[in-house]
Amino acid sequence: MIAAAGLDRLAGDPRWSPHPVVVMGWWISRLRRLAESWAGDRPTRLRGAGALITVLLVGGSGLAGWGLERLALAHAAALPLLWIALASALAGRSLEQAVRRVLLLLPAADNPQDSELIPARQALGWIVGRETAQLQRADILRAAAETASENAVDGLFAPLFWMLVGAAIWSCGALAAPGPLALAWGFKAASTLDSMLGYRRGRLRWLGTAGARLDDLLVWLPCRLVALSLPLVAGQGPRGCWRLWLLARRDGAPDPSPNAGLSQAAYAHAAGVQLGGLNRYGDQLKAKPLLAAGQPGADAAAVERMLRLTGRLELLWLLPALGLGMLGLAAQ
Repeated sequence: MIAAAGLDRLAGDPRWSPHPVVVMGWWISRLRRLAESWAGDRPTRLRGAGALITVLLVGGSGLAGWGLERLALAHAAALPLLWIALASALAGRSLEQAVRRVLLLLPAADNPQDSELIPARQALGWIVGRETAQLQRADILRAAAETASENAVDGLFAPLFWMLVGAAIWSCGALAAPGPLALAWGFKAASTLDSMLGYRRGRLRWLGTAGARLDDLLVWLPCRLVALSLPLVAGQGPRGCWRLWLLARRDGAPDPSPNAGLSQAAYAHAAGVQLGGLNRYGDQLKAKPLLAAGQPGADAAAVERMLRLTGRLELLWLLPALGLGMLGLAAQ
């Protein structure tokens, strides 16, 4: 796991390499077409089809990971495959690169010409769900800060958490059970389902329900562990950690997502920056709750602080992996 995290930070997701999430997305697209052709506009059928897609994709991804684990445990020559597969479940470097690309393309002037903002808007559009075509400089910076905080949980800490659960299962001697890769790929399947089908519009209101709820469930505990541990790497003592945890819970509670609001609020308070406000999704304006109200608005320095906090917290979260590895060596 530690080697996989290092590989992710070193290489990220090379564009020339096939990625498991791309395969998951391919299957989701095809299963969605089959489901919609069978269910039409009938909510009951759409919900049932969505549940079946979720079972097939999450179960199939977990089984694929389990099979690779069995191969690596049986043949030492296959261990590098396990290492690379584990790294594919982590998105620390790719998130960092995507967010920093937006900052790099953003004009330095406070009031740039509209045409100067187009490259940054386009780069931002690849990593956020909101409309970006009309965003001004301050809005782009806020969106970059919000995606840096929310996707740190979804793309890095949640899969890392499920890897740790799998490693703990193996450390208890249950090497025949699904381990780090099986659980991480199962989680990534649920996360990909949520990102592709988890929208409250059209048929997806019913077809994407099962995947979205499963993703919320699997992220629930990792998100709260991030909110509890993030103040530690921000230099807070035990009392400060508890205070920031309470503030993050209070600010994140009005968000309709059980996890996104809390993760963004935790980063907002740890980095000392105000997030939230009006976002446009398609033709709809949605008001997100203000997080860490009264703090300065997002700027490039605040976004960089968030990325550094993520890197430090990842190191802290890898300490349990080190401990489990030492326990395994001692048992041998």
